[in-house]
Amino acid sequence: MPVSSDNTNTMSSIDHYENFPVASVLCPPHLRAPIVAIYHFARTADDLADEGHAPAEERLQDLHSLRQDLHQQLADDTFVSRRWAQVLQPLVSNIRQFDLPVSLLLDLLDAFEQDVVYTRDKRRYENREELLDYCRRSANPIGRLLLHMYGISSTQALANSDAVCSALQLINFWQDLSNDIPRGRLYLPVNSQLRDELAFARELMQAGAPLVHLVPGRAGWELRLVVQGGLRVLEKVERVDSFRLRPKLHAADLAVMAWRSLWMRRPG
Repeated sequence: MPVSSDNTNTMSSIDHYENFPVASVLCPPHLRAPIVAIYHFARTADDLADEGHAPAEERLQDLHSLRQDLHQQLADDTFVSRRWAQVLQPLVSNIRQFDLPVSLLLDLLDAFEQDVVYTRDKRRYENREELLDYCRRSANPIGRLLLHMYGISSTQALANSDAVCSALQLINFWQDLSNDIPRGRLYLPVNSQLRDELAFARELMQAGAPLVHLVPGRAGWELRLVVQGGLRVLEKVERVDSFRLRPKLHAADLAVMAWRSLWMRRPG
């Protein structure tokens, strides 16, 4: 159940890591600590991959060290990470309390490492399947971790969550083209047309949208805003040249999202 921290998150008080609800007013209080712990881990790794001017090899070494420290923290309660104690100690505590799947956190690290390698080597994604495999590790783990904390594990819910998360990741790529390309990143697959990828992202989001009816209470309503926010950003991208200009949501768009959220009906 991701929320984009840029345009599609209307409720978040922290705005850095994409597709992540942090300190939402709709988040159940007992889940705020684990969500924030996961967020800080993801943000730390994201910053290692993206922020500053460190060379690629240093970034990869830092991500490797973070991975090693996570494993050591899980194996030894007395271990204290020299660089990331404030990140890893609460994370590991919540991993144990909520039995969070560590493999999903490692998938995030894999994706961040891939970003560094692709940027360093000026590599392009050959096709949509390659890009979706990246989304499987960069975005889908967030939704699955949140569903795990809500005790939701049905095959249908997981498939819907993956669709929503991947759609949000793709929409974030297509709205950020004007920022990513100067940084040496281009997620648009080789020989792919942007209009085709926008249409695919919409289909993917619509395929995952029934998840809003499987998530209970306030979280389900937050998820409605997530889905509608992603679709609204997609509409904005379709109207502008996102290779030159990054579209943004405004107050009027939030009203549209809220109205559309109210009318999301169960399929069939």
